[in-house]
Amino acid sequence: MREEAQAEHAWLDNLVGTWTMKSEMVMGPDEPPHTSEGTEVVRKLGDLWVIGEMETTSETMADCTGKTILTLGYDPKQKAFVGTFIASIMTYLWIYERGTLDDAGKVLTLNANGPSFVSEGTVAYQDIIEIVDADHRILRSQVIDDNEVWHPFMTAHYYRQK
Repeated sequence: MREEAQAEHAWLDNLVGTWTMKSEMVMGPDEPPHTSEGTEVVRKLGDLWVIGEMETTSETMADCTGKTILTLGYDPKQKAFVGTFIASIMTYLWIYERGTLDDAGKVLTLNANGPSFVSEGTVAYQDIIEIVDADHRILRSQVIDDNEVWHPFMTAHYYRQK
């Protein structure tokens, strides 16, 4: 079975390249922000998938370096973006489901369930990728609380290396 690429697959080309990243993460109301920086290389896997591999170092947490792998594609049967995320500093496999692109084609919202920061079990998360221009994108992560209110906790800016 060979799937044909859709317009949504072509959108993923926005992510392809080598990027520098700077992020800030707040893990709780009484926690100081944690900053990190890194380099990400995003490549295509055929016409249907992209794979991003990143290496990061924390500027605020000693001895905290990490590697991550992101996969993203589009499933025409679900009419949704799908993918996975793994990190060398955690054991959880994040699975993106029901990802949607806004009407302007600038913001991709990816939905996942993951471990709660504050209790046992899992909760809903979103990773939101905004294409600012060809050489700048922003990743925002947020988590939902028991009252169905989204709380942003991480923002990362990616700049294309030339």
